[in-house]
Amino acid sequence: MKPIRVLKFMEAASVTGPAAAVIRFCKYAHAAGDVHVTVAGFHRSDGTGAGAPQNGFFDALAAAGIEFDVIREKGRFDPGVIGQMREIANRRNADIIASHATKSHFLIRSSGLHRRYRWIAFHHGYTSEDLKVRLYAQLDRWSLPAARRVITVCDPFAKMLAARRVSPNRIHVLRNSIEPVSPPDPEEIRELSRNLALPEDARVILSIGRFSTEKAQVDLLRAFAGMKTPDLRLVFVGDGIDRGKLETAAATLGIAGQTIFAGQQRNVWPFLNLAEMFVLPSLSEGSPIVLLEAMMAQTPIVATAVGGVPETVEHESSALLVPSRNPEKLAEAMRRLLDSPELRARLAANAFARVKEVFSPRAYYERLHKILDGVLADP
Repeated sequence: MKPIRVLKFMEAASVTGPAAAVIRFCKYAHAAGDVHVTVAGFHRSDGTGAGAPQNGFFDALAAAGIEFDVIREKGRFDPGVIGQMREIANRRNADIIASHATKSHFLIRSSGLHRRYRWIAFHHGYTSEDLKVRLYAQLDRWSLPAARRVITVCDPFAKMLAARRVSPNRIHVLRNSIEPVSPPDPEEIRELSRNLALPEDARVILSIGRFSTEKAQVDLLRAFAGMKTPDLRLVFVGDGIDRGKLETAAATLGIAGQTIFAGQQRNVWPFLNLAEMFVLPSLSEGSPIVLLEAMMAQTPIVATAVGGVPETVEHESSALLVPSRNPEKLAEAMRRLLDSPELRARLAANAFARVKEVFSPRAYYERLHKILDGVLADP
């Protein structure tokens, strides 16, 4: 039997959550041999078409041995990309085309590619970074109902899509996966501690994520300020449009000296192994990769019970879950973990067992393969 030929249209400049999931699936498919995946990525050029694209996602695809094509665009929603997308789909002889973000969803429907090819749209949720991003998200109301299948990452997102006229029998929930990792070298963790200028007795509370409104890092700052514990350090890994606001908030709350903004990091594992706990204070989440990373690193977790978080970790078993927009409850849960080594050990062990069993790349691959088979069986 010939392998299923899947062409994925992907917008990414670095290897964030959705891009990492695509690379993991491609690698697993290559090893299994029954699905052949290629990727087409967008590159904003200078208009001349000259020069090699500088893109961390393309670099990662090349390093993993994954075939890919570059779609060169002169600007956002450049109509010239449609011809390139048609040519690539034809040349790659795709059985199924897939899209992974609002722009590629819109381009596939507006170009008519969805009528020539079986189309699967991957829905990863929305951010609220600015008006432009929010307006683009509204395009999905028109694009996604035309897809053969829409794959999303949690049950609340599936309900939202059904409310936006996507047929419920076309919606599938497929939660993210993560590969096992080896613990960092202890010297790497000690070096990180030195680089962060941590006192020897410091206990680290870690948060990782994009700095934007829906991530609610300001609630974590307020919770941390209320704890009034001198030996604690709050470390943020990430960057984004709200960084200045968060730095100002830390100063206003009187905790600037205990708060460290470590910036964007390609390797988060030393941070997770350094931390006493990981905190996810978000207002909205799908199937957060960073939560799976904390589970894999056996770092005790406090998180808000939003979106797909309660589908990923279970309250009092593999994490402590609290309501969103509630710094007092967040601080209470963090104090419980700080005060109880037994609770930290139990939550971390249960989370580690759960992530290996439920969120493995093999389980993800098998579920997605079944969806692909169903699409091919469509009349």
